[in-house]
Amino acid sequence: MDNPLLLLEKCALCPRECGVNRLIGEKGFCGIGNEIIIAHYGAHFGEETPISGTRGSGTIFFASCNLRCIYCQNYQISHGGSGESVTVQGLVEIFFQLKQQGCHNINLVSPVPYIPFIALAIEQAIKEGIEIPFIYNTNAYEHVHALRALDGLIDIYLPDFKYWSAYIAEKFSHVPRDKSYPEHAKWAISEMKRQVGDLVIEDGVAKKGILIRHLVLPGNLAGSRHIIRWIKGHLGIGTFISLMSQYCPLYKAASYPILNRKIWYDEYNDLVTFLSENDFENVFIQELESAPLFVPDFEYAEPFKR
Repeated sequence: MDNPLLLLEKCALCPRECGVNRLIGEKGFCGIGNEIIIAHYGAHFGEETPISGTRGSGTIFFASCNLRCIYCQNYQISHGGSGESVTVQGLVEIFFQLKQQGCHNINLVSPVPYIPFIALAIEQAIKEGIEIPFIYNTNAYEHVHALRALDGLIDIYLPDFKYWSAYIAEKFSHVPRDKSYPEHAKWAISEMKRQVGDLVIEDGVAKKGILIRHLVLPGNLAGSRHIIRWIKGHLGIGTFISLMSQYCPLYKAASYPILNRKIWYDEYNDLVTFLSENDFENVFIQELESAPLFVPDFEYAEPFKR
């Protein structure tokens, strides 16, 4: 697309299709208008091993999100628009800062509202010779036509396939059922796979491809087995999957008894076994005891160091 900013004129980057003119500062559900707002950036060592590597992933946390998960561990920044406003050139400069720090990649977290800006910034960074992989770290609730603005610019897609049920997505992430999260996630993830293929790891570090994350929720609320079967049937057993056990009852989760606990060992271990029974070999797993280590506090300059 010659000018990706035109996607903001009647915003439909995600399935909410707010239709507002963000070019003149109007704001829809995500609360982001015509600015790039960054809540935090720096080297991050808490990602999957091929993403963090030995020198960290150059992670940029964008403000706001197009979901409103009631248990979000990043709720301090994802449910609001606070942060530092930067220009496209300012974003490019951050890319180069992270590269100079030795980070293995540039990791764009909660990027959906910023797709047009990201496309322009990556194009400019490539022209300036950045030569570092770009990671698109997303909730997978976005339109395929928006993702196509990133085709050839993103090296690694890191989507989270959150729910199999549109009802559960509505209840816990405020996604209208008629704008179904699971259906749009399937389309988006399929497009990501088309663009970059399976994950390629060289010398222990990811270089290109897709890695699908799935957060296990208490009581099988996420429909994990259905999601695993879909991945097998549509993307293949060569797909890399990160099965996350880090759920904690944060933010407003305590208001829902079914969510007001961590997951049990058997809930998680049964899914690890299920992946093996379905011939998946490229699987990243977590220790249940490590869950609190993944919870950031964005009131601190270093959110992951407390």
